[in-house]
Amino acid sequence: MSLLQSISRNIYSLNEKAMDKTKVRLDRLIHPTESLGKLEDICIKLAGIYENDNFDIQKKAIIAFGSDHGVYEEGVAPDPQDITRLQFPNFVKGICGVGALSKFVGADVIAVDVGINSDEKLEGVLDCKIRKATSNMAKGPAMTREEAIRSLEIGIEMAESCIVKDYKIIGVGEMGIANTTPTTAIISVMSGCDPEEITDKGSGLKAERLKHKAQVIRDSIEINNPNPTDGIDVLHKVGGFEIGAMAGVILGCSANRIPVVLDGYISYAAALIAYRINPKVLEYTLASHLSSEVGAKKALELLKLSPFLDMNMRLGEGSGAALGFSIIDAAVYTYKNMATFDEIDMGR
Repeated sequence: MSLLQSISRNIYSLNEKAMDKTKVRLDRLIHPTESLGKLEDICIKLAGIYENDNFDIQKKAIIAFGSDHGVYEEGVAPDPQDITRLQFPNFVKGICGVGALSKFVGADVIAVDVGINSDEKLEGVLDCKIRKATSNMAKGPAMTREEAIRSLEIGIEMAESCIVKDYKIIGVGEMGIANTTPTTAIISVMSGCDPEEITDKGSGLKAERLKHKAQVIRDSIEINNPNPTDGIDVLHKVGGFEIGAMAGVILGCSANRIPVVLDGYISYAAALIAYRINPKVLEYTLASHLSSEVGAKKALELLKLSPFLDMNMRLGEGSGAALGFSIIDAAVYTYKNMATFDEIDMGR
């Protein structure tokens, strides 16, 4: 049995008893019942994941994956592809968006090269390169099915390497010029909507180029004909290595009963891939924020996830996941430190 098969078969539902016990305490806190809204939902979900109503999430990590995309040659992104190589080491240096926010919330950043178009060894970056960029999905499959599975298994392996180091909550992030194109393709395939409905500017594409980008996505779907019910097939035909690796983290965390925090738009596509492999992963997934990409709401609708932040962000990298950690920390702190009616004898 392959690693992917083993992991996907070992994802179980949340512990209802622990969730019920946590709900009882939340209802006894000195506040109107359920008035803390999503903060309470977060605590109940964490209890179900950890199978315990007393949980500790102090040790946190963002696992970010870097990869380039063959479809870049179709003119779907305004920036030089070399930016992937130049920016990705900054994740671990703490000087980019995800680096700074992760420092602020006390999370470690692990950066993994799964397909950056360079032979250069990147400082501070783990080398798990499948190959230098995916193929151009506008001309054929983005990768082989075997490469798709390998990208998923790299994500699983990275999640498990963090879990054995006692990380208690993991966020996902990415870097890859042009990766909103495969992301939009995945969401279009999964939802059945026309790419033009959900194609956006990504890192700054001009408005007059949006129709071209949508047409490239439409052509890619028509040429490759991915099966929307088969996550691996969709990844293989119109995905990206970093998207597959993030999906692997989601699967790996779920099988090991560790919560995984999504970032923004690209991570939604990864979650959709993981969801098609095993729908139970959504029980272990927290959506940090609503990306301002126009396809974000469609993706979250498919995932049935409600993000707890709406910051008009579209950076990616894992920045939203890092910011989400602060809300999760606040939820857990409140749960553990608010008094109950019984403890202060308010008689309710």
